[in-house]
Amino acid sequence: MSNSNKLLIVEDDEALASLLQEYLQRHGFIVSLLYKGSNAVETVLETKPDLVILDLMLPDASGLDICRELRTSWRGPVLMLTAMKDDTDIVVGLEVGADDYVGKPVTPRVLLARIRALLRRGSADAGADTIRRGNLHINVPSREVTLKGNPVDLTTTEFDLLVLLARRAGRVQERSQLVEELRGIDFHSFDRTVDVIISRLRKKLEDPSSGELIKTVRGVGYLMIIPEEP
Repeated sequence: MSNSNKLLIVEDDEALASLLQEYLQRHGFIVSLLYKGSNAVETVLETKPDLVILDLMLPDASGLDICRELRTSWRGPVLMLTAMKDDTDIVVGLEVGADDYVGKPVTPRVLLARIRALLRRGSADAGADTIRRGNLHINVPSREVTLKGNPVDLTTTEFDLLVLLARRAGRVQERSQLVEELRGIDFHSFDRTVDVIISRLRKKLEDPSSGELIKTVRGVGYLMIIPEEP
């Protein structure tokens, strides 16, 4: 992971944004601030940051709408800030394409750990360069996925979770362990991150001719089926 990764913080609370900017800059990041959400998508596409920190509740635009629009043309990691008053907000944020979330009031050390975890996963991956599971082909270095030869557009976390499951296909993966590996933190009582991302993956990898690729093992976690070679 580079010591000069570019971050964009979209946060209308100027005092909080400045505090986070100062803290993250002390840890080697290049940090830009944006206090309005109305031009957030345009700014991301123009400046191409390595990661976006996006407030869920902006006065001039919805963080959910911004994230949803970003996902039509940008695949980089989005870390959402939320007051976490309602678990539904978190789930909806993940469903529209956020890779992770941090609750307010923000603890800078926690935010830093989540940022590093997202960037670390995107910068390197151990193991084979390509993974084939039936009609599914994963090119790890280029972070490209095809299903029956057709490209599948995945977000950072969707891709990372898919690689975890594909490398361990045929073995049940405990949900708590997947949470820890994806988020860089210990498992807590509420964390639906993996569940929501699995749901997103299933929709994108839907292949009626091959059956369900990722199965739920009730009370334990998830299992990627090893399909017969086409």
